[in-house]
Amino acid sequence: MSRPELLMPGRMQKNVNDALDAKFTVHRLYDAKDPAALLAEVAPRIQAVAVGGAVDAALIDKLPALEIVASFGVGYDLVDAKYAATKGIIVTNTPDVLTEEVADTALGLLLMTVRELSASERYLRAGKWPTANYPLSGSLRDRTVGIVGLGRIGKAIAHRLEAFGVPVVYHNRRPAEDVSYKYYADLTEMAGAVDTLLSVLPGGASTEKVINRAVLDALGPRGVLINIGRGTVVDEAELIKALQEKRIAAAGLDVFEKEPQVPAELIALENAVLLPHVGSASVFTRDAMGQRVIDNLTAWLDGKPPLSPVSETPFTGWKK
Repeated sequence: MSRPELLMPGRMQKNVNDALDAKFTVHRLYDAKDPAALLAEVAPRIQAVAVGGAVDAALIDKLPALEIVASFGVGYDLVDAKYAATKGIIVTNTPDVLTEEVADTALGLLLMTVRELSASERYLRAGKWPTANYPLSGSLRDRTVGIVGLGRIGKAIAHRLEAFGVPVVYHNRRPAEDVSYKYYADLTEMAGAVDTLLSVLPGGASTEKVINRAVLDALGPRGVLINIGRGTVVDEAELIKALQEKRIAAAGLDVFEKEPQVPAELIALENAVLLPHVGSASVFTRDAMGQRVIDNLTAWLDGKPPLSPVSETPFTGWKK
């Protein structure tokens, strides 16, 4: 019996490649001399896609036999899951396995920004310490953090902040049932009530640029913005102006509007700490994420429920 055929548009890590090669006939677009020609040849036979990037409606329409898209990452805003659902196509992602790593990174980024740890390291490396001590930094001791998006990762961050003795409030579309933190239905109102915003929001049309000038102005001149979710949720141009004009104090960003491109104006700012989207980028966690991609595809192959279908997916029980 021939093996199911799987499309891999972009590079994936070794554990994913090895496992899928053992179970599928894998067509790697990124290795093809003529990707368009390869896609045209194999498209009618593709039943599965393993991807770390975009799967839009146009690609879905080219794959008439497609049954499942296994996305690498908890965020899947680059996959048109709603359109896939209209075609009866399962979309899966990799939640849970990266929660703790991203929460750790968020706390590290918060400390780097508020305590100016990366700036003080640059100060030492520049040979300035013998001349004068580094200026006193801010502290977490007198701050309240407003978490924007209290899902799995947001709750893990809040748990860490509690251990640090930092008060937490949050904004979601609706109140969470299993927490006691104060809830704000209005993001701008919450920004005005705290001095630190920490965004874990996913991307997509519903969250695009929700952290705008009004939110930043409400946060105020002592305010700090941390973004560990998606770059598109922040109006980047307005953030740059707010930092330049000291309408907020600082920002710590692991994500950007048009990754991997980062505006030169943002890079030039001393009051911005910038990371190249490394929230889940440890060997341990990326291996676990890769294994979830494998497990979702293996479950589909065996006629079993996928481990982590996204909310839009039509899955109610797979019947081969």
